[in-house]
Amino acid sequence: MNNKAKISIGIFFIFLMILSFYRLDYYITKPGGTYDVSDFLAVQNGDVDDEGALYMTTVAMGRATPISYAMASMMDFYDIVKITDVRQEEEDDEEYNIRQLKYMTDSQFNATYVAFNRAELDYQVTYKGLYVLNVLADGAADGYLKPGDEIVEADGKRIDSLETFRDIITPKTKGDQIRLVVKRNDKLIDETLAIKKIPGADDRYGIGITYSESKSIKTDPKVNVKTEDIGGPSAGLMFTLELLNQLVDEDITKGYNIAGTGEIFEDGTVGRIGGIEKKIVSAHKESMDIFFAPDDEITEAMLEYDSNIESNYETAKKTGEKIKTAMKIVPVKTVDDALNYLETLQPKN
Repeated sequence: MNNKAKISIGIFFIFLMILSFYRLDYYITKPGGTYDVSDFLAVQNGDVDDEGALYMTTVAMGRATPISYAMASMMDFYDIVKITDVRQEEEDDEEYNIRQLKYMTDSQFNATYVAFNRAELDYQVTYKGLYVLNVLADGAADGYLKPGDEIVEADGKRIDSLETFRDIITPKTKGDQIRLVVKRNDKLIDETLAIKKIPGADDRYGIGITYSESKSIKTDPKVNVKTEDIGGPSAGLMFTLELLNQLVDEDITKGYNIAGTGEIFEDGTVGRIGGIEKKIVSAHKESMDIFFAPDDEITEAMLEYDSNIESNYETAKKTGEKIKTAMKIVPVKTVDDALNYLETLQPKN
């Protein structure tokens, strides 16, 4: 082989490597997996000898390369999404992952809260503080706080609600100080911040973070959770149903394999999620019998933003028809809708 041929082959492989590994400013989303929820949740001494099972569904997502971008543009149920449509402002990969894991933690809390309420069993809620999701560049907290921190005290007061923190910070203006006690990696640290203008906000002052509540729940019987590598809130409904299925003696699945999706809120409402068409495809491939889909309300504001928007259930139903699934797709607005459907369901076979 002469030198010219060797150079040509080398250039080809370099070009192939670029096409395969160069990361574009897009994500590729596609149907993910369908997983038995009992593999992730276990109630101490819970009822687990059921014939049916409850499954959560996922959407797979990864950074696009030139090759995966080209392939996704030609495949059904694959989508190409801009990074800016996925991440929040100034959010990097680490902060995005932290936010998704926090959503999953909140989903577990809400599912446990709703399940133990419905089962009329004891539980105790502890307010842990404010969970830092994002620190804005050039804001007061930049260089002091990190995503994943928990603010447990402010100006000597325990943060026992969002209102407590807002009452402390709202009267403060430019140059005022706020003394924080922050939990980071199971250690408490003290930070004193000078209030500054919030980056990107007109005439608003604060510490320049986005945050959410941090709460824990203690139950009897105890609930063990193993979801370290799963992010997002969309498993909430199925977590709730699985906990209830283990807390009560009867098999609420009636022997069926039941998949579903939907965020769960403390009042039992089932919230809208993204990528439901991909989850229908995933559940269909695993031969699920039933799929619970959020029947969310479409508001005027949502229609103004996207005139073609439709409820999760409408999208799920159309997807089911397109792929000719035999799976029964059931609309649910609340966890009680799902429980009522299961109660009237005839046992399988």
